[in-house]
Amino acid sequence: MTRFPYDQFAKDYLKELLQPLGDVETSRKVPTEIREIDVYFAPSPPSSNSTIQIGLLGKIASEPALIEPFRNAATIAEIRSCMNKLFDIFAEIKRQAKGEKNRTAESELPRLWILSPTASESILDGFRTSIDEEKWGKGIHFLGEYLRTAIVAIHQLPCTEDTLWLRILGKGKVQKQAIEELEALPYTNPIRSKAIDLLLSLKTTLEVSQNLDEEDRDLIMRLSPIYEQKLAEAKQQGLQEGLQEGLQEGLQEGLQEGIQAERRQVIENVLQVRFGSLDAELSAVIEPLLKLTPEQFTPILLQLSREELLNRFLNS
Repeated sequence: MTRFPYDQFAKDYLKELLQPLGDVETSRKVPTEIREIDVYFAPSPPSSNSTIQIGLLGKIASEPALIEPFRNAATIAEIRSCMNKLFDIFAEIKRQAKGEKNRTAESELPRLWILSPTASESILDGFRTSIDEEKWGKGIHFLGEYLRTAIVAIHQLPCTEDTLWLRILGKGKVQKQAIEELEALPYTNPIRSKAIDLLLSLKTTLEVSQNLDEEDRDLIMRLSPIYEQKLAEAKQQGLQEGLQEGLQEGLQEGLQEGIQAERRQVIENVLQVRFGSLDAELSAVIEPLLKLTPEQFTPILLQLSREELLNRFLNS
């Protein structure tokens, strides 16, 4: 199974969780060549926002950060590529500071966080990593101080509420355990709702994808009961609102809006997975596609090229 649905999920997930704490950019372009940073985060000025809400992820977000999540274990080449992006950002910051006749302290430079499900001993040794268990706990491996880089081995993190929001980005048993803990959180927790919605969006995207592997199918099966529960809750809520208003039309309209919203999310996700980003031209084909049934728009999304989509829906 292609990694791109998981990449998009990780970007959307991190953006949702970090937005209350500062400015978040996903797929930020690196100026020196055509490369993108998955998530670029700049914290807001200190306020009442508490990092406790998202635990260890909130601690990571206490300073400027480049966050690069990997579905599979990051390789040596991938780690080096991430570090190259970091150094490009360093150079960009230095150029801006020089133009403004300011100096940038080392502590003001962003730190790179590589989120990898696992990290082998050979990779950790090869990059000469060290841990600060007293301050950061297990699973966080820091490279040399001036490299401003850390490898987060998600499957090494302790199973605590503090690490939950990072373990959601793990895989296999670790991710399943994190999903169970997520479900057990109070319904009033706003982050719980956001995370579940994004996981269900990932489920829907995987279901319309081809070449699923066993791990993909297991994740879909694990998320299916949550989807059914959400659907039942939405129907019940729509029914109650309809009864309260005394209008059966209100119920039907509410259910229809929910279905349309889910279909829109599926279309947007598939377009992003296939074409990398959702620009103005691709966004314009969403409304025409929504007029079709899922049976009609699914093969169109998976088979037509970008040019064919634009010609069919915008130039007809």
